[in-house]
Amino acid sequence: MWHNKKISVILPTYNEKDSIKKVIQDFEGLGVVDEILVINNNAAEGTSEEVKQTSAIEICEPIQGYGSAIQRGFREATGDLIVVCEPDDTFLAKDIYKLLIYSEDMDIVYGTRTEKNFIWEKANMNLFLKWGNWALAKMIEVLFNTNYLSDVGCTYRLINRDALLKMLPTVRVKSNFFGPEMMIRGYLMHFTCVQIPI
Repeated sequence: MWHNKKISVILPTYNEKDSIKKVIQDFEGLGVVDEILVINNNAAEGTSEEVKQTSAIEICEPIQGYGSAIQRGFREATGDLIVVCEPDDTFLAKDIYKLLIYSEDMDIVYGTRTEKNFIWEKANMNLFLKWGNWALAKMIEVLFNTNYLSDVGCTYRLINRDALLKMLPTVRVKSNFFGPEMMIRGYLMHFTCVQIPI
């Protein structure tokens, strides 16, 4: 719990068999997460066996795609605050505290991996990803009159339940482009949003 709010973490998985157990354990060890949902999106063989060694609940989503997995997780999550994170061990579980602090004032909190001081050694943020995400973020800023954005591809994010229940019926993208769709719809629906370095 965080300030009497239940926390759900959604981990969509496809090819993270070797890292998912550690990522779950990292979230378990924080002491604030009430529910961890692993959305098995036709994941690599052996993934389920890794998840069974943890407290996480595994849910199978047969429709392939990152967006399909996240939307399924959103429908299944019971928390007041819902966090999404990739279970490939390229994010720090403890950064959830940064998201949670901002959740007190914001409907949606997005992470950004483009701040040089915060990019750590194992982060999946090569030069192409960094500049590509930054360029797309600037385009969204201009087209949709948003606040400052620097990374549309960061999959570590938080949404509060009220905003989620309003947004979920509107989302359509089943592929990897769900992340930018969620961001754009949030701004079009006038949710309070912020992006913070993680």
